[in-house]
Amino acid sequence: MWAVCRPLAVSRCLGPGRWAPARGRKSRADPPAPSKAGRLRVPSAVWPEELLVVKERYRRQEAVLGALRGEFKEEMLRKRYEEEVGSLAEERAKLEAEEHHKLMAFNNQENDRLRKLREERLRREAEEEREQKLQAAIHREKQRDEFLKEKEREVVQLQEAVKHFITLENLDQRIEEALDNPKNYNFAIDKEGRLTKRTVKT
Repeated sequence: MWAVCRPLAVSRCLGPGRWAPARGRKSRADPPAPSKAGRLRVPSAVWPEELLVVKERYRRQEAVLGALRGEFKEEMLRKRYEEEVGSLAEERAKLEAEEHHKLMAFNNQENDRLRKLREERLRREAEEEREQKLQAAIHREKQRDEFLKEKEREVVQLQEAVKHFITLENLDQRIEEALDNPKNYNFAIDKEGRLTKRTVKT
């Protein structure tokens, strides 16, 4: 089957979901090659002198590593014992208590400092808020005064304009004034804004 399939058509020959093995390798289920069917693996020759030297060096290395492991383990166990039940435990507890007292004193000092800063900030914010409220009240009062003054000016202007209104009492007088003083609104203005022509009413 492998000889029939081309490299580009391997996936079609193997079917869906199967992949071709890597080049130069066989799967576990493949039989040995025909040229190596009866071959037996013969171990390589070992020199006895070299084997003795290697074994001796290996034994020394294991002895050194074992001694180092034992030394490290003993030191670790001794430190653990001293920390748990020895004199170092009492000293460590004392140091921890002193450290705790120092940290609590620092914590209280820091809390006092932050409390003072917070009180100062709140006092400053309250003053700013009072100042803003005062400025807002002054601004509202100023706006109200300006509004009243504007309304008073409007009332005065309206009272002045009432004098020129046409009423039943002065209707005849205003008609006579209009007839005596005719106004002509028929005129032309040039580009400079001058009256250039005025027609005469007939």
